[in-house]
Amino acid sequence: MAAVTGKPIDVHTWSTPNGWKIPVMLEECGLPYRIVPVDIAKGEQTAPEFLALSPNNKIPAIVDHDGPGGEAISIFESGAILQYLGRKTGQFYPQDERARVAVDAWLFWQCAGFGPMLGQTHHFRIYAKEKIPYAIDRFVTESNRLYGVLDRRLAGRDYLAGAYSIADMATVPWAKFSGKQGIDLTGLPNVQRWLDAVLARPAVQRGLAAI
Repeated sequence: MAAVTGKPIDVHTWSTPNGWKIPVMLEECGLPYRIVPVDIAKGEQTAPEFLALSPNNKIPAIVDHDGPGGEAISIFESGAILQYLGRKTGQFYPQDERARVAVDAWLFWQCAGFGPMLGQTHHFRIYAKEKIPYAIDRFVTESNRLYGVLDRRLAGRDYLAGAYSIADMATVPWAKFSGKQGIDLTGLPNVQRWLDAVLARPAVQRGLAAI
């Protein structure tokens, strides 16, 4: 299906791995969009107007002014947004049930495990005022395990769910910072190959530079 055009989609987001997922998808689909910065360092995610869009006070959130029935719709949670945009455009989210199940499984793996664990690793290794060895070891160990899962999944395949999909778009902004997570990709050749290939995509580069 051809890319959908129309009113720009408002993307309420910030420059974090979760925040980059949606601009990447929108660039890949060729959809018009407008970045609405939500400076999480200043606590703007707790403002009433943002909470009306994202009750969990987390970025990203979108407002699609050409939503179902031609009426505006707001969506929060990055995985839900990616699925919505995939259905809206017919791109990067297959209609075949077996193929879609694979995409969903790896998308949920990223949203429920890979992203949150790596986020904790970022926090305790880099941002925590007090360096707690137990916490750092716990989350780096789990991050290593998850990268091992990713490497095994990518053995013999180019992308997470067969064809390039929203599962790859959700995962790559986190994997891009493997060094900050204390992960050495030398022993993870499939992850390195996949990471290089996805980051070389022009739309991914534009999406990562959008915020």
